[in-house]
Amino acid sequence: MKEPENIIEMKQVLEAALLTSPQPLSLDDMLKLFAGRMERATLRMLLDELKVDWEPRTMELVQVATGYRFQAKAEYSEFIVRLNPEKQPKYSRAVMETLAIIAYRQPVTRGDIEEIRGVAVNPNVMRQLQERDWIDVVGHREVPGRPSLYATTKHFLDDLNLRSLAELPPMEDFAQQEMPLDS
Repeated sequence: MKEPENIIEMKQVLEAALLTSPQPLSLDDMLKLFAGRMERATLRMLLDELKVDWEPRTMELVQVATGYRFQAKAEYSEFIVRLNPEKQPKYSRAVMETLAIIAYRQPVTRGDIEEIRGVAVNPNVMRQLQERDWIDVVGHREVPGRPSLYATTKHFLDDLNLRSLAELPPMEDFAQQEMPLDS
């Protein structure tokens, strides 16, 4: 195929790349599609047009932390899950509390997490979050023992359909909710 010459052809190239990519594509990745002959502003305009073009359909173009991707709209997720009936991992309350502390207070040490939760952090909890690529060591606190500092990853943001940590719901939203006793 020759280089795209008009907006329709450019959008088709973008659409094909986004629909076939196994991970989100950054603006820099997408600029490579056009051999450096496109401005970032033009690319953003084309992406906005693609979003609008796909609004009446079953898929949507979303921006996450690492770039753009197409995904099924939320109302179709219960059907799509049937294709892969394996159970989604269930996370314990300890894992979810630890993840929340890291997400909202990062960077934090295990000691910080233990102080907030009031109990020791099981090494399996930290390992589980690292294996999922939701947290990573981002440095060491300059105190005796130089404990590791943990923070969330771009993969965590992608999995939650967030572009940045600023899109996390305010912590006050959780304080107002009643926690069920059996959770």
